[in-house]
Amino acid sequence: MTYVPKTDGIHHVAYRCKDAKETVEFYTKMLGMGFKLAIAENQVPSTGEPDPYMHIFLDAGGNNVLAFFEIPNSPKMGRDRNTPRWVQHIAFRVGSMDALMETKAHLEAGGIEVLGPTNHGIFKSIYFFDPNGHRLELAADIGTPKQLAELNEVAPAMLDEWSRTKKAPRHAAWLHELTDD
Repeated sequence: MTYVPKTDGIHHVAYRCKDAKETVEFYTKMLGMGFKLAIAENQVPSTGEPDPYMHIFLDAGGNNVLAFFEIPNSPKMGRDRNTPRWVQHIAFRVGSMDALMETKAHLEAGGIEVLGPTNHGIFKSIYFFDPNGHRLELAADIGTPKQLAELNEVAPAMLDEWSRTKKAPRHAAWLHELTDD
């Protein structure tokens, strides 16, 4: 029998930050995440490199952890200039449209520019940037079980068509035709 590994969820995802304290303050005050723990070393455990860092962990809800590294001895952080800013982002789920709109108002009251809500057919989202320049998305699910089942069913055919043509397949065009905004 061949062993096929199976993951048991995401332990944490890690990104770089400019300032660990500022990052913790943003995520706790603006998004209500709990500050779980911090790890700091002067040497990287996996490589042995002498590179001091602060590694912070935030409770993103649902047993999901968002982590950041502040690495002051590395060159100033940048981003992949060949990838549009809208592509790379971290998306968090919120429980309802009311929660989405309340969070939008809270962010805007805190001086944060927010785009949306944008209707994606099965969820609505708002978008904004954290102090490190990471694009964030908050999404409220609005799709029905029937819609989700249909999307799941057509996913393999869509991927195959995309792989051949590099043009958007129309299998789920109904998704954006249903939007009300």
